[in-house]
Amino acid sequence: PRPNIISMRYLFAVMAQVKGTVLAGPDEMANINRFNDMLRDTGRLVLAAGVAEPDMSVVFDNRGGLGEVRQSSAVAGDLFMAGFWVIDEENRDTAHKLGAEASLVCNRIVEVRPFLV
Repeated sequence: PRPNIISMRYLFAVMAQVKGTVLAGPDEMANINRFNDMLRDTGRLVLAAGVAEPDMSVVFDNRGGLGEVRQSSAVAGDLFMAGFWVIDEENRDTAHKLGAEASLVCNRIVEVRPFLV
């Protein structure tokens, strides 16, 4: 069975390429700030932040008492999460349109996922 979904809260994960430009340039930051202002002004913004690159990651794996700690990313591949937005939006189609707009303003791939109960 599928988990219950909280239909009004979404994660917009901003994905960057490991070998690409991670930090937003001045024009991108201006666009992101305008997008953040719009989300805030419409009461949708819950939280937005950028996060450090994967080489700053520390992974803890204590499943079954393993006790493993390593300086690396938990996920291998060309993409990593460079930032995120958490928004409130009751309409899934509107959330998806906002996700497309977020991708345009930050010039990155944006993965949109609903929160679970």
